[in-house]
Amino acid sequence: MMELIRNYLLIPLTQAVLPVSVQPYAMLTLETLVKIVAILIPVLITVAYLPYAERKIIGYIQNRIGPNRVGFLGFSLWGLGQPIADAVKLMFKEIIIPSGSNKTLFIIAPILSVAPSLAAWAVIPFNNVMVLADINAGLLYVIALTSLAVYGIIIAGWASNSKYAFLGAMRSAAQIVAYEIAMGFALVGVLIAGGSLNLGDIVRAQDGWFIHWFWIPLFPLVLVYFISGVAETNRAPFDVAEGESEIVAGFHVEYGGMAFSVFFMAEYANMILIAILTSIMFFGGWLSPFQGIPVIGAPSIFWLLAKTSVFLFLFLWFRATFPRYRYDQIMRLGWKVFIPITIVWLVVTSVLVVLRVPPWFA
Repeated sequence: MMELIRNYLLIPLTQAVLPVSVQPYAMLTLETLVKIVAILIPVLITVAYLPYAERKIIGYIQNRIGPNRVGFLGFSLWGLGQPIADAVKLMFKEIIIPSGSNKTLFIIAPILSVAPSLAAWAVIPFNNVMVLADINAGLLYVIALTSLAVYGIIIAGWASNSKYAFLGAMRSAAQIVAYEIAMGFALVGVLIAGGSLNLGDIVRAQDGWFIHWFWIPLFPLVLVYFISGVAETNRAPFDVAEGESEIVAGFHVEYGGMAFSVFFMAEYANMILIAILTSIMFFGGWLSPFQGIPVIGAPSIFWLLAKTSVFLFLFLWFRATFPRYRYDQIMRLGWKVFIPITIVWLVVTSVLVVLRVPPWFA
């Protein structure tokens, strides 16, 4: 597909408009922009329809119907038009900026929350060759970008000039920092096992059947990473920053309209990112669980998307199942349980790698 766009659109366009001396640079820029659009459009569509899937799935779990009215061209189509209706409604709602707020930071905060979760897709490998930036420090890049989201939350709480928003921001920031450390240690375990910071190399290090994937030798780190991901995205049962009975709506209580929806987008974009990173680092990414079997054993982006969908379903299932934790329970789990587990298992993983324990490290 990229070759067709390059040969029949980009090359004729640059040759017709630009001088020969700058055509190679223009081609590189245009190809990169096309790849960025090809990644972001499916991600944003998924972000839009994930709340719809959540409402339908939780509805079935709780013996309800979920959204089923808004469709297209007079047909309900199981309510598939609901995300578009929600988006249009939010676009036309007034954005009220509090008079005592820092207006610049108030506007920057939602952007700072969603931008890192979208920028991290630059290093996500979809198969052996489909990746925007195949850099050697991909894992470090992901850790750095996902750590930036906390600044958007802190700035939103402080810039709102509201004690409720500020209290929610402080609680959320403390929670994110606690679980970010555990997630970082879990990723160090992946680095030790894979022997590389390149996400593609980490997937290739898991080549083989599903028993060759890192989820077996790194099983405690899988649990720590995914549960910490649930906590870091402020999802149930870790959503105390938005505990309606305590502090209204958390750090974004003063936001409305599209400004609020950007925070909402950031939450779901982070969910998708955590799900696909879990698939890549612990469950073989694009590799088939039935490697060696004709047809179904071929590596494919289908397997990556299927694994990601399973982890996204777990996010939604947790919300429908578990009651909200107390704040002290959340902090104790992060600091006193997850961090010690990851440190101990890093030592275990190092020993397994040094001893070349088969089939993962032989």
